[in-house]
Amino acid sequence: MQTFKRAAVFTDIHFGNKGNSRQFNQDCERFVDWFIADAKSKNCETFIFMGDWHHHRATINIDTLGYSLRAIEKLANAFEQNFFLVGNHDLYYKDSRSVNSVEFAKHVKNLNLILEPLYTEDCAFIPWLVSEEWKQLKDLPAKPYVFGHFELPHFLMNAMVSMPDTNELTANDLTHHGYVFSGHFHKRQVKGNIHYIGNAFPHNYSDANDFRRGYMMLEHGGDPVYYDWPDMPKYQTLKLSEILHNTNILQKRAYVRVDIDTDITYEESNFLKDTFVTQNKLREMTFIQQRDITQYDSTEIVQSFESIDEIVHNQLLAVDSEHYDRNLLLEIYKNL
Repeated sequence: MQTFKRAAVFTDIHFGNKGNSRQFNQDCERFVDWFIADAKSKNCETFIFMGDWHHHRATINIDTLGYSLRAIEKLANAFEQNFFLVGNHDLYYKDSRSVNSVEFAKHVKNLNLILEPLYTEDCAFIPWLVSEEWKQLKDLPAKPYVFGHFELPHFLMNAMVSMPDTNELTANDLTHHGYVFSGHFHKRQVKGNIHYIGNAFPHNYSDANDFRRGYMMLEHGGDPVYYDWPDMPKYQTLKLSEILHNTNILQKRAYVRVDIDTDITYEESNFLKDTFVTQNKLREMTFIQQRDITQYDSTEIVQSFESIDEIVHNQLLAVDSEHYDRNLLLEIYKNL
């Protein structure tokens, strides 16, 4: 018996990210509204979420909780059936799913909260694996479709860092299945039968210049089709000369870092930022140069300094895996 006819799938939305930013939570809500409307227009009767609904593991901000609950209720009411997996960010403990931030979803009507692996005739739904559960997954009989929140080696964790081999579960252990779809890594990428479908929308500069974000639609017996959110907030890293040559390169509602590769004065840089932000409705524009930069966002001008070292530092801090010691990575970089 088929578990679904046509499923709409997304992952890694991370309510509460950016210090429980209200703007970020509103972006999450806007995405969910668009997702429901678009998926329903394509006659999807099933919704699958593949983990990391919340961002913070230890606490939930009250304002964030309001956005989170409203979104879950919208999704549960919009589709005939819903499969909701927990990811590592939804768990208080790294090695247990017993305490999680989406426990309340058990009480939402028509929502199937998956805290333990669930198997149907044609599907496997696998939450974040704890302890040595990965060993059991290696012996799982072949399924046409596997949905999970996996940390497989040799896939990109972000734009800079590839997941190392930890001698646990690998892509080779899953080749006997049909399709394997996963959350966790935010970059959309495919190797063999493994599909990391990518996060719902860009979250930071680790996602810069990559606008392949949104959701996946899967018709039973068919191939996955991806739909990008046309109104997503975007992150861009550009050279000033590129913008001066073609201002249309700037995306609406974008966060933009600009490498100053053209001689301009401080006053000229402020004028350009004001102009670019206003004309393109940018959320933030940061100019980067060797000595000094100014940062402009939609509400205020902030004097700041951000060197290339600081950008790399922030990228390394964004690495999210217990198999990487971020402090060690930073120390190695400092000694280069």
